[in-house]
Amino acid sequence: MTPTRVRPRWALAVVTAGVAFVAACSDGGSPTPPPPPVSGTPAPGTPSSGPARPPATSTTKGTPDLSAPETVATGLEVPWGLALRSDGSALVAERKSGRILQVRPGGGAPLEVYRVPGVAPAGEGGLLGLAIAPDHDRTGWVYAYFTAAHDNRIVRFRLGSTAAPEVIFKGIDKAGIHDGGRIAFGPDGMLYAGTGDATDRPSAQDPDDSNGKILRLTPDGAPAPGNPGGKPVWSLGHRNVQGLAWSADGTMYATEFGQNRVDEVNIIRPGANYGWPEVEGTSGDSRYVNPLVTWTTVEASPSGAAIAGDTLYVAALRGERLWTVPLRGGPPRAELAGRYGRLRTVAVAPDGALWLTTSNRDGRGDPRPGDDRILRFPAR
Repeated sequence: MTPTRVRPRWALAVVTAGVAFVAACSDGGSPTPPPPPVSGTPAPGTPSSGPARPPATSTTKGTPDLSAPETVATGLEVPWGLALRSDGSALVAERKSGRILQVRPGGGAPLEVYRVPGVAPAGEGGLLGLAIAPDHDRTGWVYAYFTAAHDNRIVRFRLGSTAAPEVIFKGIDKAGIHDGGRIAFGPDGMLYAGTGDATDRPSAQDPDDSNGKILRLTPDGAPAPGNPGGKPVWSLGHRNVQGLAWSADGTMYATEFGQNRVDEVNIIRPGANYGWPEVEGTSGDSRYVNPLVTWTTVEASPSGAAIAGDTLYVAALRGERLWTVPLRGGPPRAELAGRYGRLRTVAVAPDGALWLTTSNRDGRGDPRPGDDRILRFPAR
């Protein structure tokens, strides 16, 4: 599908709003099987020859017990974004409906608390990432990344409000695939957004284009202080970023969909170039940062990411498993393989519980009875 190109390449809007060739989809839908590994490609499921792992320090209580999940909600329509609240509940975004639901441990029917106007779902687009402002208890702000009629954009709003959401960033090109969509507040209080190349591969290398990037914004949508060149772009050369996470020492990690050969986990540094479309996976080119971990595309299609203790958790769509990556060293391990189908989003609560959403009703294969669902794995 040809991407919808928007000019300018990005646009700040701190105002109230009225309302190439791709052999494998970013979500792993009907992809071409990967070819045999080429010379220099790490073995499947093992770390690449990328940057050394930094030390990590535990950020939560206990370790998630992956053997004893609680089903928090079932029957959802393609849950995508997930944001945990201070009261122990969670907000979940339905990609197609534009609804934001509140769910709580212990069961009970999900409660619709907001509906984002203007959502135009198509392909992988729709209502995608959610984030709760660090000062939410004072301001009430909730943020969402979604596909509108002509672009992808980021808005903020207050639950229960009848006012139109405030557009804080717009002009991110949309397409049926490689739409990005993950947003998260970092430990610095800034808002980060992962975008896809929207099938326009050269855009990932264009520093003046918001696609194929990780963006770093103030809560109002302006380029954050300290960004390279004073622009919204924090890092470039990405194909489709859908997972963002930080360890206790402030190191940033991101998951990325590959094309034919490998998917990636990267350590993100300001101004760094991660190579797409010139590079997929590990390269010997010093201009580009090598990934920390790679997997074959059949094993992964990595979406959400979260850190509990010294472990990075990565939800895999096509791979239908939860990857655990020890940040102090050691090989990644596959958990829950094939048990719940396609896994979209993972988040870790302050009490150490791990929340996980499935993505089995998004038109890629036969839906499983009772899906989609949200699972909660309590801390040991």
